[in-house]
Amino acid sequence: MDIARWERALNGKAIRILHSINNGVYGGESIVIWDQKKQSLVFYYFTTAGFYTTGTMTFKDGKFTSHETVTGSAEGVTEVKATSELRPDGTMHSKSEYLKEGKWVPGHEVTYKEDPKAEVVFK
Repeated sequence: MDIARWERALNGKAIRILHSINNGVYGGESIVIWDQKKQSLVFYYFTTAGFYTTGTMTFKDGKFTSHETVTGSAEGVTEVKATSELRPDGTMHSKSEYLKEGKWVPGHEVTYKEDPKAEVVFK
């Protein structure tokens, strides 16, 4: 199970996203900010697996897409592309693909549903 918590950060200048999978087996933290020079949202994602990513995010037709560069992946992933959508039922669906050994392969897919009792866990 993937649990995520989004919160306001840096006096409203950023969004902080914490998430954990399977009760802390894996997790990460992202900071999303507006980059005036790039005229885009940029983010930095740090993981418990020891790799990190940097990327950009855009919004179009009710969906947001991201493209990120991976540094330090033990599994050989060098890039990630993802599309997320806020659905009318209040859920958020996200699907990604990974560039691994020069080929795009299916990645993580998840549908998030609000649960006020869920907690992000880090071991």
